[in-house]
Amino acid sequence: MSKERASKIKILLLDVDGVMTDGTIFLFPAPAGSQSTVAEATRGKADDGGFGIASEGYLEAKGFNAHDGTGFSLAKLGGLKTGIITKRISETVRLRARDLRVDHVYQGTHDKLTAFNEILKKEGLSADQAAFVGDDIIDLPPMRAAGLAIAVANAREEVKDEAHVVTDRMGGHGAVRDAVEYILKAQGNFDRVLESYIGQRSPAKPAK
Repeated sequence: MSKERASKIKILLLDVDGVMTDGTIFLFPAPAGSQSTVAEATRGKADDGGFGIASEGYLEAKGFNAHDGTGFSLAKLGGLKTGIITKRISETVRLRARDLRVDHVYQGTHDKLTAFNEILKKEGLSADQAAFVGDDIIDLPPMRAAGLAIAVANAREEVKDEAHVVTDRMGGHGAVRDAVEYILKAQGNFDRVLESYIGQRSPAKPAK
């Protein structure tokens, strides 16, 4: 049943903390003369429920997994759009999203279901064509609405109970890659996408 759901997916939407990361948030003293401008860290719709470190004295940092980065590349090669919906506001997330060429980035978003529906409207997609990956109870509204609800291995039990799929790996340790590969395999595209990815990075040498 979950593979049938995955076969319809056109867009993969994700939480960040606990999904793209292991949930750890690092706070470092900012270098002298630098500023942390939270407003510049957002793109898209932010509401009053968002949260971020608005301090010129500290910088917020997160750790991301390289395997997940490859997962985003595989998703793009497989024709999947991607998006981030997170309550926190972080310059680190903005930079990582730009590096991964994420299609939709919603930071400072407490109402994740509204953001979920707004993204679908922009893309002209229905809810059953969207997957959402979450780890905590704030992710339940979009997970319940999505055609495919995915929980990471470290998700709260309440979230796992409502997921169609639970990843083998934890957030920040390749869970996003698991989600992408599950969808691509269900759609019969994984082998083609894998060879395309390898071919782009190891082009065949011209015959002599």
